[in-house]
Amino acid sequence: MGRFISIAIDGPSGAGKSSLAKNVAKKLGCVYLDTGALYRAVGLFVYEKKIAGDDIKAVEACLESININLAFTGGAQRVILNGRDVTEAIRENIISRYASDVSKIAKVRAFLLDMQRNMALAGSVVMDGRDIGTHILPGADVKIFLTASAEDRAKRRYDELVGKGQKNIEYAEILKEMEARDTQDSTRDIVPLKPAEDAILLDNSGWEEAETLEKAINIIKEKLPYVDIR
Repeated sequence: MGRFISIAIDGPSGAGKSSLAKNVAKKLGCVYLDTGALYRAVGLFVYEKKIAGDDIKAVEACLESININLAFTGGAQRVILNGRDVTEAIRENIISRYASDVSKIAKVRAFLLDMQRNMALAGSVVMDGRDIGTHILPGADVKIFLTASAEDRAKRRYDELVGKGQKNIEYAEILKEMEARDTQDSTRDIVPLKPAEDAILLDNSGWEEAETLEKAINIIKEKLPYVDIR
């Protein structure tokens, strides 16, 4: 590529940020970093300790006992929490709620901030989350805010969970939780979910994954014409 580049992909839960970021990273030949997985790992730790996600003091007290590492195997990111691979465990639906809760806590965000920025300094990256373009990498070369209707996102999450064999889940409940999380993420006091001023909005309601990727690559080509696309 000639120099390190950074791509920030933000957006609400279920918009397909992770899938898009993975595919973009593959096209660009750079590293994909799922920052949401870091919050999910903290949420999982808190959940397993039977601590309420909104118990600020108790969550803060946990941080000194949490060690998170990201490993890359076959190009895929694995999340290691205190030496244990929790890549699948952090995707449980209940952990989404805990991740949202702990992400509102200032000390949790500070705990993970340097980790995320240091990862971006190590090489070219595609990073997805909820505050990458506004807070983590405000100087990113390209910022995309990926969104879709709540109904569309809930259906994707439902299909994903069913595909992974999870049972006793209902679309209506997922939609309700998704709408609640949208409200919580966008109204929190600490770096609320919102597009960066220079982000490009990409609404992929009703789109297939390949179409979303095509649109994103076109945005990157326009912004960074010197970048090689595989």
